[in-house]
Amino acid sequence: MTADTTPRSLAQLLASSRSLLAKAGIPDAALDARLIVEHFSATSRADAISAPDRIVAADAVMAIDAALGRRITGEPVHRILGFREFYGLQLALSAETLEPRPDTEVLVDALLPFLRDVAAREGGCRIIDLGTGTGAIALALLSEVPLATATGVDLSEDALATARGNAERLGLGARFSVQKSDWFAEIHGKFHAIAANPPYIPTNDLLSLQREVRNFDPARALDGGADGLDAYRVIAKQAENYLEPTGRVALEIGHTQKEAVTRLFEAAGYRAVEARSDLAGHDRVLVFQR
Repeated sequence: MTADTTPRSLAQLLASSRSLLAKAGIPDAALDARLIVEHFSATSRADAISAPDRIVAADAVMAIDAALGRRITGEPVHRILGFREFYGLQLALSAETLEPRPDTEVLVDALLPFLRDVAAREGGCRIIDLGTGTGAIALALLSEVPLATATGVDLSEDALATARGNAERLGLGARFSVQKSDWFAEIHGKFHAIAANPPYIPTNDLLSLQREVRNFDPARALDGGADGLDAYRVIAKQAENYLEPTGRVALEIGHTQKEAVTRLFEAAGYRAVEARSDLAGHDRVLVFQR
């Protein structure tokens, strides 16, 4: 795209950005245009209503034009912005973190009552978040359970730095630690809750994913092996060594994997205590206890 430095009002920018994305076939063009314009012009929805004729500075217009160009090539809007909201928390993204999505909030909802009970009864609770990425699951739980502590585990140094930075910005750094580990390989101690949103896409299905996911989410966070179940096998086999006797394992799953994952954990000595669906009604979260 060629940068257009012609002075433009906020209303003009919103309209032209929406039109440009819509013509490019971008889903949710109106929302993405609004998010981009608001972010790079430092304005809000209220400003669009109360001051639509406000002239946006040339440097902001150039930033908006550049961001629109990136969106048209398929880059997700939240990666362009550099952050995404999850469970009311603003989380920074990086190249090696999965973009947290609303469906994963179901996992947080599933664990919260149990963790609150443990914290009230024992004066605290310990959480481990496997494949933590941005730290989304762990940090959401910490924000809701003040007596909890959490360890975020990932193989990526980039992801661990991002999660740590998110914890610090949210004022949760004192209760959050990070550990580089291949699942449980470098982990010691026991936890009241083991949480994970592991890679669960079968390898052969990766190429059929939306380009926003296929080209911009890290492959390591998506590729679950030939049948999508590799990570679940590891967790089912090893979790017992790191789980308190009455602890729980909460997992996000692919929408066709409920029966297969349940069988894996039952064979390892667990019973399913809860199953939850996502916003679209698809199977999304399983919770197990020994």
